[in-house]
Amino acid sequence: MTDFSDIAPRLAEQAIELPSWAFGNSGTRFKVFAQPGVPRDPFEKISDAAQVHRLTGLAPKVALHIPWDKVDDFGALARHAADEGVALGTVNSNTFQDDDYKLGSVTHRDDRIRQKAIDHHFECIDVMNETGSRDLKIWLADGTNYPGQDDVRGRQDRLADSLQKIYDRLGDDQRLVLEYKFFEPAFYHTDVPDWGTSYAQVSALGPKAMVCLDTGHHAPGTNIEFIVMQLLRLGKLGSFDFNSRFYADDDLIVGAADPFQLFRILVEVIRGGGYGAGSDVAFMLDQCHNVEDKIPGQIRSVLNVQEMTARALLVDRGALDAAQTAGDVLGAHGILMDAFYTDVRPALAEWRESRGLPADPMRAYAESGYGAGIAASRVGGEQAGWGA
Repeated sequence: MTDFSDIAPRLAEQAIELPSWAFGNSGTRFKVFAQPGVPRDPFEKISDAAQVHRLTGLAPKVALHIPWDKVDDFGALARHAADEGVALGTVNSNTFQDDDYKLGSVTHRDDRIRQKAIDHHFECIDVMNETGSRDLKIWLADGTNYPGQDDVRGRQDRLADSLQKIYDRLGDDQRLVLEYKFFEPAFYHTDVPDWGTSYAQVSALGPKAMVCLDTGHHAPGTNIEFIVMQLLRLGKLGSFDFNSRFYADDDLIVGAADPFQLFRILVEVIRGGGYGAGSDVAFMLDQCHNVEDKIPGQIRSVLNVQEMTARALLVDRGALDAAQTAGDVLGAHGILMDAFYTDVRPALAEWRESRGLPADPMRAYAESGYGAGIAASRVGGEQAGWGA
C-alpha cells in the first residue's frame, strides 16, 4: 500500500467550498429550528465559514445563494471575505421560492414567467462579475406531479432554449453547472432528473457547461461512483455537492450514512483526474444542519472528505492494476479494502500540525469560545434561514 508520506503533498491541493446557507437556520418540512448565534446577514455567514477554513485549511471559498445572500455591494462582501481569509465562490440561483414558479420556471409555458426566470440568472451572472466567481450553479424544482399535467417533451425544449440564453450571457472564464435530482418537489417527473438529462442539456450548450453531481440526489442503490467515472471520462463533471442521505435527499453530513460510498467516489475522482491542482472539478458541500451546531457540522464535514480522500490516495494503483490484469478478483478487492480500512486520522493530525493548524479542529473550535461569543453578540435582528 502507498505510504502516507507519499500522499501528504497531495493533501495540500484539496479545497472544499462551503455553502453560505449551511450557517443559517434550517429544518424539515415541518419545522425550522432556530439556534443562538445564527448569522443575520451574508457578512456574518462569511465570518462563520471562515472559522472552518481557519481551523482546517480545507475550505477557502464560500458559495452564495441568490437572493438569500443578496447585498447592496457585492464588492464589499468580497472584500470582507478576503479580510476573513476566504473568497466568494459559486453563485447558486433560486427559482423555487416564488409563487410564479409553482408550475415551473425556465420550463414554464408562460413566456413572461420563463423570461423572469432567465432574467434571474442574468442577475446571478452580474453578481459573478462583481465577486469574481467562476461558476453559476442551477438546480431546478421544475417538473410535474401528474401524468398529462404538461407536455414533458415541450418542457425539455423550453429548458434547452432557456439554458442557451443563460449560457450565452456567461463570460469567457465563467461556467454553467447544471444539477440534477430524480424527484422532489415534483413527484411524477422532474425536468432534470438524472445525470444523463443534465449531460444531454449541457453538451448541447458548449464547453463552458458542466454537470453538477449532488451525492444525495439518487435513488437508493445507485452506483454513484460509476456516474462519477462516466462524467469524468466524458469531460463533463463540473462540481460535486457533497452530503449524505439514508433514504432520499436528507442533506446530512457527508460520509455519515455510508463512509465506504464516499471512499469509492473519491477513488474514481482520483482515478479520473478530478482531484488536485490540475483539475477543474469543484468540491462543494450542500448540507443543512438542522439539529447539530452549524460551524462544527461544517468542520466535521470537510474533515470527513479529507479522511476519505487520504484513504483513496493510499490505494496502490500499480498493485491494483496488476491484480485486475491477472483476474485476481479477491486480491484486487483486498488492495482496495486495505486502503479503506487504514486509520489515517493520526497521520492527518500530524499533517495539520506541520502546517500550523490544530491537530483536532473540532476540539480547537469547542475551546475557541467563538460559538459562545456569537451567541452573546448576535442578539436582535432577524436570523438568516431558508428564504433569507
